[in-house]
Amino acid sequence: MVYYIYLTVLCIAAARIAEEFGCDAIGIQYQQGLKDLLPASDLVEGLLNNSIRPPVKTTAGKVIRAGQPILHFNEADECAGLDSLMTYRVHRALGQPVENTLHDLRWGDFDATGTVDDYVWVFLISGAAPPAHHIGGYRGTDSHRQPPMYFRLGGGTVRGIAKPGEIVWSRVFVADGKLKMDLGRAKVVKLPRAETERRWQETSPEWPIMHAVTYGVSRDEMMARHAANHIQVAYAKSADEADLAVYTKAALARELGLEVSLCGTKADGYPF
Repeated sequence: MVYYIYLTVLCIAAARIAEEFGCDAIGIQYQQGLKDLLPASDLVEGLLNNSIRPPVKTTAGKVIRAGQPILHFNEADECAGLDSLMTYRVHRALGQPVENTLHDLRWGDFDATGTVDDYVWVFLISGAAPPAHHIGGYRGTDSHRQPPMYFRLGGGTVRGIAKPGEIVWSRVFVADGKLKMDLGRAKVVKLPRAETERRWQETSPEWPIMHAVTYGVSRDEMMARHAANHIQVAYAKSADEADLAVYTKAALARELGLEVSLCGTKADGYPF
């Protein structure tokens, strides 16, 4: 009961702070800053990143950003926060799903069951994954206690299996004194439950998982290029619409002064 009160207070506090200070996105210090003081904030982060979420009101009784996510970037990754905001605005303007989150680019392998022929990445993150990304939405989302090695005081995750579909992946980072963005395309595939469980057990079974196949980017190319393990993902309604989202987001980033690299290919194998 105490934990649920804590979650409710944290959710209200985060939403009200974002509204009061006009924050387009917010981040919680998370593991290294709060792990010895408080339970994990994963459940709140995932709910905040979802368009359909418990309503939070201001002290005056006004619902804060009704029908919209309150963008949250995990582990206080400010580059992911910028990426999240740009993704949200581009996808909203294009009429695409606005829910987005960072994941950890964990590892990859071929499907041991042979159901999928491609090399399949394990994208997995503790907090911030919105239920809209999961098979079945809220019905397909559960919560597991954070293991003590991450949070000694526990706290629940927002766990689910990412639904099949076309996604845009990206990463904003700083290199050579410049703000840069990598952009690419991928698809999320559905693996047999036994294969999903194998991948969960070899990583962190308490956390949400996404099975991703990148277009035109091999394992070695991704590992050589991707200096950080964080990767931002967002769904689109179709492959063509995902391609358009990539072009639009790239144009926006260039206008804002970021150095943009388009990585890999489109779904049809043609270059951008």
